[in-house]
Parts: sequence; structure tokens; C-alpha cells
Amino acid sequence: MAIVRWDPGRDLDLLQSDVNRLFDAFFGTRGANRSSGGSAQRWVPPMDLTEEENEYVLRADLPGLSEDDIEIEVKDDVLTISGERRYEHENRHEGFYRVERSFGRFSRSLDLPSGIDAEALRADFDRGVLEVHIPKPEQGTPTRVPIGASSSADAED
Repeated sequence: MAIVRWDPGRDLDLLQSDVNRLFDAFFGTRGANRSSGGSAQRWVPPMDLTEEENEYVLRADLPGLSEDDIEIEVKDDVLTISGERRYEHENRHEGFYRVERSFGRFSRSLDLPSGIDAEALRADFDRGVLEVHIPKPEQGTPTRVPIGASSSADAED
């Protein structure tokens, strides 16, 4: 009898494969070639948001894109990053090939704390990673309000 080490990751991979097959059966094959009439798989780039001492930093993995392919917009305290990774069409008449890379338009939005100065945002793009630096809003200092005698006490006299 052979001893096989249990790998919980393998069970999750099998579950994901089963779910993918279910979705493929219901919605059609994922990542189908556009030239064959299939639809493009939706692409959602991963993003991380970290908090630093004076700012928030949003990092997004956008491989294969250039600065011209990306749009960053702030409106009503919502930061939106959008763009498009274009399908690289390959003509092949013989043999089998597989398309797994996602492509197409994407849009990700993030609610910002109120008071963010949109003009102070800074974005850098290096080796497929977009970094957006969002300065924290100025914290207002609380104003102490003194409690005085009410006017109803004066009216009783």
C-alpha cells in the first residue's frame, strides 16, 4: 500500500476545475478565440491597497499594457482605473493551441475617504505595475463648544 501525502490545495484545484466546467457548460467555453465567434473572457486585474503614514498606495498588476492604455479618474470621491488589454490574434491553421490569457476592457473603482484632494494624486507605471499614491486627507482639529446657561432658566426669573 502506497502512502500519499494529503494536499488540501489539490482538492481546491479539483473543486475549481469542476466549477469552471459547470460555468463553461452554462455560459460557453471560456477564453474562446474571437475569430471563431466566441466571446472574450472578462479580465479583472488584481489590485492591492496599503495604508502608509501619510498616504494610501494602490498597486495594480497590468502586464502588457502601456501608460496610453490606462485611464485614472477621480469623481465624487471615487477613484476609477480603467483600460483595455487587446487580444493578440494568432492565425494557426494546423494543430491545436490554447488561449488562457485574459484580455478585454476592465474598470475597477475604489471609494476614497471624503476630503481627498484629487489634484494631489500621483501615479507611476513601471514594468506592468501601476502605483497610485493617494495623500490622506487633512484631519480637522475638533473645536470645543462651551456649554452655557440655557435661556429657559432665565425666563423663569
